[in-house]
Order: sequence, then C-alpha cells, then structure tokens
Amino acid sequence: MISVTDKAKEKIIELRSKDGLTDNHNIRVSVQGGGCSGLMYDLDFDSNVKPSDQTFEDKGIRILVDKKSLLYLIGTVLDFSDGLNGKGFQFINPNASRTCGCGESFAV
Repeated sequence: MISVTDKAKEKIIELRSKDGLTDNHNIRVSVQGGGCSGLMYDLDFDSNVKPSDQTFEDKGIRILVDKKSLLYLIGTVLDFSDGLNGKGFQFINPNASRTCGCGESFAV
C-alpha cells in the first residue's frame, strides 16, 4: 500500500487542476535506476491504467504502480513540503536503507 498525507493530497489536486487535468488522471509512482544512491523516484499524472498496474486509493487519490516498482515502494508515504529546507514531494520509504541529501534517490 502507498498512502498520501493531507498536504500531498492538496498539492496533487492543485496541480491537476492547474494543468487542466480531470480526476481520471491518477498519480503514477515508479522507481527507475539512477541518481546518486542508485534508484530514483518518478512521479507523474497518468490516465492510462495498464493491466499489470497495482492500484491504490488513499484520501480520494488514486495511485498507480507497476509491479517492479511496487517491490521498492510497499509502505511508502507520499508527502509534500513547502518549508525552508526545500519544496516538493517527498517519499517516506521504510524500505530505503539510505537516501541522498536531495531526497530524490535511494538505495535498498
């Protein structure tokens, strides 16, 4: 399961509206090779649900994850921060053994 905080939910709704997207545009979360720690998060809107996708819904936000990425993301919480130390989406991933300073990549 992947969940979202209230702040992340608000920001997702705001961005979807700003981009002129409908509620049919879900959040796709995936993991790609790269970054300074070896694996990087990828976050995007997607209205195409693939047969192999795992689908989660939390606080009215539908989240799509491919099977390979799910292995790295189980239990992850998607948050949003707009504080002094940085602005953007953050992944609170219990599976990560280390993360880089920017929070965009991780290792397991």
